[in-house]
Amino acid sequence: MDKKNGFRLGIYVFKDAEIVDYAAPHGVFSVARRLNPELDAFLIADAARPVQTQAGFTVLPNYSFADLPAMDAFLIPGGFGTRQEMHNRRLHDYIRALPQDTLLTSVCTGSWIYGAMGLLDGVAATNRKEPDRLEASGAGMVPIDRLALIAPQCRISRARVVDAGRIVTAGGIASGMEMGFHLLRRAGMGEDFITEVARVMEYAAAYETYRDDIEYQ
Repeated sequence: MDKKNGFRLGIYVFKDAEIVDYAAPHGVFSVARRLNPELDAFLIADAARPVQTQAGFTVLPNYSFADLPAMDAFLIPGGFGTRQEMHNRRLHDYIRALPQDTLLTSVCTGSWIYGAMGLLDGVAATNRKEPDRLEASGAGMVPIDRLALIAPQCRISRARVVDAGRIVTAGGIASGMEMGFHLLRRAGMGEDFITEVARVMEYAAAYETYRDDIEYQ
């Protein structure tokens, strides 16, 4: 894959977004910038005001939708708040207006939003596969099974990362790490570069475990 001249990752933050879902890919890019300063990651929100994500963790976005920041990839994390974001028309309009060469990516239940928009019809995608206690009790539903209900024309995959071309999904809370590494790959970074980033993060063993758990469509 050809190396791009710069690569900008925009990460959407919203009320009750899961912290690790958005912090992990941002962290991967943060370390990768030590080796290539042309890489960038930033937070974007519906409006230019603080956003309270999961567990009261509050962040200040770098941009709002109105700023129209240039980006090569847009990432939606999961979290309890995705239940509302599936019906956020401002978000849906923003996504539909993005240039066709902007990757649409997600971590965990973030893929529900693309599914609710109909963007996963005929597309392979994944979601979190391990239930929490409520989901395991039968009072809830495992997110990957709910994705199948939200997007019945989506081909559900249990891979850690699913690369369906423009749409790239990752399957669980900590899979934001693998999404970050894979987006470096989509940015044209070589395997030596990505392996070095994983080593610096003391994540080399886990990266080796998950490196090939990618399904391409």
